[in-house]
Amino acid sequence: MKSLVMSLAILAVPAALAAQESARPIPLDEAVRLARRNAPAAIQARNSIKQTAASVRTNYASFLPTLSASSGASRSEGQNVGPSGNLVPIVRPWSGSHGINSNLELFDAGRRYFNLKAAQANLDAAEAAEVTSSFTVALNVKQQYFAVLAARESESAARKQLEQAQQQLRAAVTRVAAGAATRSDSLRSSIQVGNAQLAILQAQNNLATANASLSRLVGSTEFVTALAADTSMTGDIALADAELFRLAEEGPVVRQSQASVTAARQSSRSSKTSYLPTVSMRFGANYNSSADAFQLWGDQKNYQYSTSFSVSIPIFNGLGREENVTRAKIAEDNAQANLRDARLNARQQMVQQLGAFRTAEARVQIQLASVAAGEEDLRVQQERYNLGASTLLDLLTSQTTLDQARQALIQARLDARTAKAQIEALIGRDL
Repeated sequence: MKSLVMSLAILAVPAALAAQESARPIPLDEAVRLARRNAPAAIQARNSIKQTAASVRTNYASFLPTLSASSGASRSEGQNVGPSGNLVPIVRPWSGSHGINSNLELFDAGRRYFNLKAAQANLDAAEAAEVTSSFTVALNVKQQYFAVLAARESESAARKQLEQAQQQLRAAVTRVAAGAATRSDSLRSSIQVGNAQLAILQAQNNLATANASLSRLVGSTEFVTALAADTSMTGDIALADAELFRLAEEGPVVRQSQASVTAARQSSRSSKTSYLPTVSMRFGANYNSSADAFQLWGDQKNYQYSTSFSVSIPIFNGLGREENVTRAKIAEDNAQANLRDARLNARQQMVQQLGAFRTAEARVQIQLASVAAGEEDLRVQQERYNLGASTLLDLLTSQTTLDQARQALIQARLDARTAKAQIEALIGRDL
């Protein structure tokens, strides 16, 4: 039996323990800041803002005239067969030219304006999506950070379990030696010691895994871990429920859906402008020259200016306009439906997460009382067993009840922290 206990004690030191002990403790706010800077989703959201901002600038520039310049030079030589059958050389001198051209769309029935408004709405949507991504990243980090704290609590609880199991084993061995108990008492107590050592091993493995996951989320090449803090604190929500619901229905996901509706509406308006004529103006200036020597530029005295106006009236394009208008209208209807669902989903999620937080808070208080009662019951049963007034089965039952209460307390604290983080992600702000 002693060899079994020693073997389990060796197993209780996992290979990942060295990396776990070398992990650098960081506070929660630093972990969130690093993740928001390094997470691929956060980087993609920021790049999406840059891309949509460039689209806004392009739509502003569409109101300005286009401008192009050209310049070139050419020379040719060769020979032809003359009238008498002889070869006649041909040499043409260098010719140079340069010009500048500009086009300006004077009237487009508001298409450029609607496209600009759609681009601005898309930028608003991208900014709201960036906020959503930021708090989603923060939620993932907080969940893993809290998992580290829960693993530490589990390891602490398992060490208390081991200490109590070893105490029970010593008492059982003493009673067996005195003939007051059977050998099965010492065997059962040895199994309890082994189970406690396995619980420590599992908690250490969970802690090493949580540290590795946290390090990946924050983008750290070295292992990081949560700061040793008062794990009995789960945090509170100071805002009233009505204020939380209002913030949820105005959260980043809802704002993103609202911006998408605006963009779809402007795109629908832009699609209808294809039924109206467009008016454009074109201006050009060209200079040409011819000389025996190489000349890139034209002769300032040999020039030509041109100004033209054009009107384009669409009549029929194979029902392409009708298809575009239908698609734009469908996109607007879909965006409206998504906005309505986003608001209802925000309300549903707030009900669910707020209820989970309140329930977890209540469970924490109940489990604190359960742990205190279990510790007292185990103390009494231990004394009764030492005096021979109770059986080992009564003592083991009390120990199991206490272990379950400790694990339930750890889970209740984890659930409360996670629910609060979910609420923060829903409303787009820290509580």
